[in-house]
Amino acid sequence: MLIVGLGNPGPAYAATRHNIGFMVIDELTRRRSGVNVSKSSFDGELFKMGTHFCLKPLTFMNLSGKSILAVKNFYKIDEVIVIHDDLDLPFGALRFKKGGGHGGHNGLKSADAAISSAYIRVRMGIGKPEHKSQVADYVLHPFSPEEQSHLEEWISKGADAVEMLFTSPCSEVSSKCSLKGLALQ
Repeated sequence: MLIVGLGNPGPAYAATRHNIGFMVIDELTRRRSGVNVSKSSFDGELFKMGTHFCLKPLTFMNLSGKSILAVKNFYKIDEVIVIHDDLDLPFGALRFKKGGGHGGHNGLKSADAAISSAYIRVRMGIGKPEHKSQVADYVLHPFSPEEQSHLEEWISKGADAVEMLFTSPCSEVSSKCSLKGLALQ
């Protein structure tokens, strides 16, 4: 299984909403002592954890499918999980589905074009700005201090759910691990 966290490379993006996928991959590799097996042809950071691989594409969000496809083909992996930020869900929400549309998310567009849309999505709600014109700025900025106070717990729950996907079907994980969102005060 290939577990992909979407995000953008570099310190300027490390703590942004768009990088929640990278944050979950970091937690998974911390828990399981993933071994880095990156190759330049993968255009990403790749970690092997037992029979599974975790990938952080370093191609920037809009080209992440290139990295996903390279790893998938090299290791002949059939099942892919993609962890990504979702503007359509409130902050702290956690949802799961297999397949579906990209909803305007450039990382998902790239993944769909490279490997089709038949993969499991771990949707992590980041909320959305008041005006649609603010979306790019919103996703590329850090979480608010109030959101940051819940971030560690939420990332941990996301990693727990991904680990359940190693042995359980998406429908079961969805019924046990979905979150409506975290109440911010």
